[in-house]
Amino acid sequence: MAQQNTGMANKGPSYGMSREVQGKIDKKYDPELEERLVQWIVNQCGSGVGKPEAGKLGFQAWLKDGCVLGELINSLHGSDKPVKKIQKSDMAFKQMEQISQFLNAAERYGVNKTDMFQTVDLWEGKDLASVQRTLMAVGSIAVTKEDGMFQGNPDWFFKKAQENRRDFSDSQIKDGKNVIGLQMGSNKGASQSGMSYGRPRQIMS
Repeated sequence: MAQQNTGMANKGPSYGMSREVQGKIDKKYDPELEERLVQWIVNQCGSGVGKPEAGKLGFQAWLKDGCVLGELINSLHGSDKPVKKIQKSDMAFKQMEQISQFLNAAERYGVNKTDMFQTVDLWEGKDLASVQRTLMAVGSIAVTKEDGMFQGNPDWFFKKAQENRRDFSDSQIKDGKNVIGLQMGSNKGASQSGMSYGRPRQIMS
């Protein structure tokens, strides 16, 4: 059970706890998801954005200067593009600025703050799994909007149906509120006794 993944050994110097934490973050990065996201971005933006080398470092290098991200978010808008100027640059501050322009535009597009990566997560490669999460959220919103801007296979993303409130009738909304009320009520008082079933598992022999 306690076997270590030897593939982790060549990931650079060990820094004790921080290496362990980084290892856990790395495990959340999904190579299959990377493939799907690359395919979507190329579909969405056109072949002009190129394609990264397979793997996490290739994915990071492809997105790091913010240009591909800017193209992506712009491609989901009509004539009013949120990122006005997309420019290749080797200067760190320019690259970071373009990443943050994408993040601001993604938030305005509807991505929740909790699904947003931080600029350093991408630029320094601190948490590329969170970059994947943000891009998945953008794709999901694009599919949900059904405004004709999404290019690609809609099955690659989950539709955010619960956010599309216009599709619900008043009576459905009322019913939904009642269900929420009941759920909230059931967390109070005597019903908590049902929570003790997890305890026996804690006992170690």
